[in-house]
Amino acid sequence: MRFTESPVINLQVLDKPLSFQQDNNSLHVGTSVWPCSLVLVKFLERWSSQNPQNPNPYSHLLSFSGKRAVDLGAGCGVAGIGLSVLGLHHTLLTDIAAVMPALKRNLKRNKPHLPKPLKTAQLYWNNKAQIEDVVRKNGGFFDFVVAADVVYIEDSVRSLVEAMAMLVGDDGVVLLGYQLRCPSADRLFWEVCEGVFSVEKVPKGDLHPDYAFEEADVFVMRKKVMRGGSTSSGDETDSPLLK
Repeated sequence: MRFTESPVINLQVLDKPLSFQQDNNSLHVGTSVWPCSLVLVKFLERWSSQNPQNPNPYSHLLSFSGKRAVDLGAGCGVAGIGLSVLGLHHTLLTDIAAVMPALKRNLKRNKPHLPKPLKTAQLYWNNKAQIEDVVRKNGGFFDFVVAADVVYIEDSVRSLVEAMAMLVGDDGVVLLGYQLRCPSADRLFWEVCEGVFSVEKVPKGDLHPDYAFEEADVFVMRKKVMRGGSTSSGDETDSPLLK
């Protein structure tokens, strides 16, 4: 399901009127704005502000000050740009080469609303050298790995989960906007995740009320402790993805 066929998608984040140009006629799915990126950003916006009279169950999770994130399959840039507006210190947006022109076009489009310029990097999930290079050039493992609407092809599932595990720090979090696109990919994704991450599904009632669609969900994923008390970062021999 596409959220809309409109050539431009508007999204208000805090006081910033963001807009994203998409190309639904492209051969690449990354040039369209998919619903889960909007759902994820508006969920984060809802709980990013602190109100003593309204308890915030996500206050610790969404402490963005000084934190770094990488957006996997950034596409038109909705999630990464939204996080930057919400106060994340450093955000890197990544995708394959064919999608980079659309991503950079939307970064330029939203530049007046960004607190600082955002970096981009070409990244293929099955390219370990690229992943390691991204970690090395961006100050180490990331506090947040962000991904939205990225599970739709069974062949890419194992590479995706491994990329998540290689990029997120031991104390970091994967923020996943998710919609079932392909039943076989869905089954494999959660099967592989079970060996790597603990997974919490955000209740529908905690999503932004205007973006709580039946088909879309948000998940919070943290690395499981592997044998010897370590997690999978930097310890590839313990990763079930490599067995």
